[in-house]
Amino acid sequence: MSQGDGPWGRKDPEPKSPRVPRHRVLIWLAVLTASIFALSLASKAFPGAVRTGEDKAWLIRGFLLLALLSTGILTARYIDWGQKARHAAMWAVVVGVLALGITYWEDFAEVGQRVRSKFSASYPVAIRPHQLVVTGDGEGSFVIVGRVNQQPVRFLVDTGASDTVLSPDDAKRLGFDLAALKFDQTAETANGEGHGAKIRVRSLAVGDIAFTDFPVLINQAPMAGSLLGMSFLRRLESFQIKGSRLYLQGRE
Repeated sequence: MSQGDGPWGRKDPEPKSPRVPRHRVLIWLAVLTASIFALSLASKAFPGAVRTGEDKAWLIRGFLLLALLSTGILTARYIDWGQKARHAAMWAVVVGVLALGITYWEDFAEVGQRVRSKFSASYPVAIRPHQLVVTGDGEGSFVIVGRVNQQPVRFLVDTGASDTVLSPDDAKRLGFDLAALKFDQTAETANGEGHGAKIRVRSLAVGDIAFTDFPVLINQAPMAGSLLGMSFLRRLESFQIKGSRLYLQGRE
């Protein structure tokens, strides 16, 4: 019996490599073409974004990685195109939300500030850098939350007070020893003349308008609250009242 006869002598036929369906090749080429077209549109929409050789290298590496990952379209045995479309739509929504969040981050932050100002009018809203708006309390007064030595203090804006005045309660909360102070200054307040002790605080800030080594008076008599007087307002570029809003413009 010859060597090639019988079941022991037969050689198994070599397996044929699976043939890639033509429609998958077309889909893969369409993905690559769409990617190139999207990059072309992006380069026109953002001129100068790719300037250096390193930028171009990152772009080429990203495209090659996309081409490599997309070859799964050619090798997969079964593709649920409906599921893939749903996944693509979900990723498109995620990318779109992230893009909107990055683009309009400052606007969203301003919306949050405006909402907070509606529920608590004493918080200033930043319109632009060094420009704030404060909503009145409905009775013609403007109350604003500032920071003294990085601690929050609620101030009544008083254009009739020449100095910025801390109430005894606020001064104690900020850590000042009232017994060690000398109340030899005359302070003009909304309630009339009072005696105060002149000190300097490390910082006084309202929103992003901040001053260091700022002079204030600590009032000797109890007060309903602290006063933000002309010693602060005079350092601004401008301040004005329009309707129920107070606009503060700091210096650049």
